[in-house]
Amino acid sequence: MRIGELATKAGVSVRALRYYEEQSLLSSERTPSGQRRYADSAVERVRFIQQLYAAGLSSKSVLEILPCVHSGDVTPELLDRLTTERDRIDRQIAELIATRDRLDGVIGAAVSFRDGTPCQH
Repeated sequence: MRIGELATKAGVSVRALRYYEEQSLLSSERTPSGQRRYADSAVERVRFIQQLYAAGLSSKSVLEILPCVHSGDVTPELLDRLTTERDRIDRQIAELIATRDRLDGVIGAAVSFRDGTPCQH
């Protein structure tokens, strides 16, 4: 598929795809006229890259992780790193849940206040 089609299907910009190629996170074939062509599997790869970025991983970390996703081969060092990243994400999730719970309390108090019941501290 062409770069614009991949961008649309994966929900990213064409610029992001070019950046992924520059970082060796994504590869394409070139047509005789120089246009990029991607395999259908590139959609899931780009989505996974996006998820890893959203979780706070760097391009370098993503580059180290991607090969083992496809091959299943993981060194002990990489396994330690993956475990560390997963634990960091778990802590981040716990913090986000705690923040959401506090916001729920504020929202609940504000709704009560709007209904004539004063906010409780």
